[in-house]
Parts: sequence; structure tokens; C-alpha cells
Amino acid sequence: MKIVLSGFYGLGNTGDEAILKAIVDNLRVELDNPDITVFSLSPENTAKEHNVKSIYRGWRHQNKEKVQALREADLLVSGGGGLLQDTYPTKFLFGPLPYYLLIVFLAKLCGAKVMFFSQGIGPVTSTWGKILMKVFANMADFVTVRDSYSKEYLHSLGVKRPETVVTADIVFAFQADQDDIAYESLALTGNEKIVAVTVRPWFDHPDYIEKMAHVLDALIEERGVLPVFVPMEGKYDVPASNDVLSLMKHADKTRMLGSDYTPNQFLNFIQHADLTIGLRLHALIFSALSNVPHLGFSYDKKVESFLKRSGMWDYSFRLGEIDEQKLLQNALYLLDNKDTAQQTMEPNVEALRQEARRNVTLLKEKFGK
Repeated sequence: MKIVLSGFYGLGNTGDEAILKAIVDNLRVELDNPDITVFSLSPENTAKEHNVKSIYRGWRHQNKEKVQALREADLLVSGGGGLLQDTYPTKFLFGPLPYYLLIVFLAKLCGAKVMFFSQGIGPVTSTWGKILMKVFANMADFVTVRDSYSKEYLHSLGVKRPETVVTADIVFAFQADQDDIAYESLALTGNEKIVAVTVRPWFDHPDYIEKMAHVLDALIEERGVLPVFVPMEGKYDVPASNDVLSLMKHADKTRMLGSDYTPNQFLNFIQHADLTIGLRLHALIFSALSNVPHLGFSYDKKVESFLKRSGMWDYSFRLGEIDEQKLLQNALYLLDNKDTAQQTMEPNVEALRQEARRNVTLLKEKFGK
């Protein structure tokens, strides 16, 4: 079976690279020797990392190669992750939303089937974005989404033609290999109580930076923890982490990981943590997979939806609604009652693993030969 993968690949975002690894690994488990081509901004790196064919994803180069790949493909897999949204500017055919939908249109012109795969939908708020969705997203043959909110949102945009099934983020089916290079880079004793911290810049509610700084200082003072910043998209997360550090009294009692680790290496690091606090969805998912209690700051419905499914929403907050005293209480509770939190998470995470694998099972049922 010949499959083309279209997503936010080759741009150094750990979450999206984790999605790609999870898709490729699980396709190879479920299908008989699939022929996989990935549209990537760094095709050489992607080809080497995943042992796949790879073509430049943008319109500046290799357009003939993209068309040829789609002509030969049985299926375009668009996803996973939050591809179909216009948080970033959409101007006619420029921007992420038009790009992913034009790839869908091109695939249909070339005779390939199309599956939106393990996607989180929205927000799509511009009039032009809504028109594009209604016209082009309805061309898909089948859709899986990672939460029920995404299914409802898709239908509210008028995308009702393709059958849509709620599953889970494909990263819950991530197949980790043991690789502790990230943890070893910190030269720790092994006795530290690690709090993994994952921050990113966000357009609204910047007060979370100050509140994060205060709670980390308090955790250092009250429980002697070692906060370790985990920059999963370095060019954004390192400056945001430094913003937090600049407001801390005990910044000298923290560490920051390098930002050039693979998703697998970040996941292996998080396995050593006692608690994760922060914004990055896939850092929180890595925590769930590692049975590490996690307290999230939801900047987007996708984060809130995940935290509700993992069982950690009662300890978490929406951005703009963070109660600093309650935040500290919740963090202390999760540190002091790790076993109880793990018992809450375990059945939920196992269900999410099964749902994540179902993305590929459904692909095989709908399109397998």
C-alpha cells in the first residue's frame, strides 16, 4: 500500500515529530510493508530519521515530485495534530489551513483517497477559513479526530460528508526505545525529585509566566524539588523558559535540557519526573504515557480535552483562570500522593492507548487492500 503523509513535519516541533514517528511505526506494525512518503520541510532529515521517502512540503520546490507521489499513492494521510485551524493568519491561499486543504484537493485530483488522521480541529474563525473548510475538508473520504470536541466542531463548520470517528491522539501509540541521553546530560545523582516544566509563548494571558515562577520557587522551598525545563520546540520554548527563570528567586536550583533531543529522548527524560507542569500538549501526553502525574495549563480546547481524558483536569487550569494558591496546593498534592494519581491515570491512559491504535486499525479497514 502506498501512503503519503502530510503534516507539520521537518520543522523541529517535538510534538509533531512524535506524531510522525507514531504514525510511521504503527503503520508498519499494522500493514504489510507499506510504501511511505512524507511531505517535510527537512526531507533529508525526515528520510534518514524514519527510513521513508521524503519530499519538500512547501510550494517552492519539488511540486512535480509531490504530484507524482500523489498520483502513485493509494492514500493521503493528513495529520495528526492540529493542522486544520487558522490561529495563524490565513490570507487567500497562504497560511497553514489553505496549505493542508490544497494538498487534500491535489490528492483528490490525482486519484488518491484522503484520510484526516487523529486530528484536533480548530479554531477556524475567519470567514475565508470556514469557506475553505466547507469546500475542501468535505472532500476527505474518512476522518478520525482525537477528541469529541473536534468532531462537533468539524460538523459545526459544515464538514459532514466524510464519516468521522473519535479516537485519540496517535502519540498515545508511541513506541518508545530506551535512550537516556537527555537525562544523562544533566549529570544528576538519581535522588532528585524532578518536576518537568514545559512552557511555550502564548498570545493571551502572559501572567502564567509569573505564576509558574512563583509556584516553582515554592516547590523548591517546600519539597526540595529540582525543576527541569523541557523545551520541546527550542526556538520558542527556550525564551519562554528564560522568562520564567528571570522571575524566580531560586533559578540557580533549576536545570534546562537541551532542545535538540528527539521525541523518544524527551519521553525517556520525562519518565524520570515525579510531576510535570506546563502547557505543551505532547509533554503532558508523554507524562501520561510514563505514568507521571501532570498539571496542565490549557491554552486550547485540545489541552483541556486531553486532561479530562487522562484524569488530571481537576488539578489543572485554563490560561487566564490560574489561582496561584490553588496551583501550589494541587502541585503539592500530586507530589505527595503520586500513587493515588497514578491509579487514577492508569485505566484512562490504557483506554487512550487502545483508541490511538484504532486510528490505524480503521485506516486498514477502510483503505487496506
